[in-house]
Amino acid sequence: MPGTKIEFNSNKIARIQGLEELAALLFPGNRAQQKIFLAVFIEIQYAKKGFVPHLLPLCDKYGFSPRMLETVRSKMRRLGLIDHVSRFSKVHGYKDGWVFSSRFSRSLARLAELVQGFKDRKDPLQERKDRDLFRYL
Repeated sequence: MPGTKIEFNSNKIARIQGLEELAALLFPGNRAQQKIFLAVFIEIQYAKKGFVPHLLPLCDKYGFSPRMLETVRSKMRRLGLIDHVSRFSKVHGYKDGWVFSSRFSRSLARLAELVQGFKDRKDPLQERKDRDLFRYL
């Protein structure tokens, strides 16, 4: 049985060339969820102004259940790929719906910055603190 945890393996990421491979990375071992991810992603990508008011009509259009859509939508939102826009937003004409979010890419950029910052630290006092971490683990 294939695993369902996202594995950010640098080799896998380097080989990604298309949306279907991104879907397989984010939703491993579940082809149905990959299909729903692609449907949501493509619909938002090609929607007018990148705004989709309702995701539920995608169920009829692509043939999957509302429950599965909710599972995928929830994971996409937790990852920071999509966001729900409130009807109080002037940017989208006071309509609520779904748009792409920049939280995912900002989070990955921040992670890369953190790792680089930890690697570049050369303070002797910090080295002692870092080595002391082993005593408490």
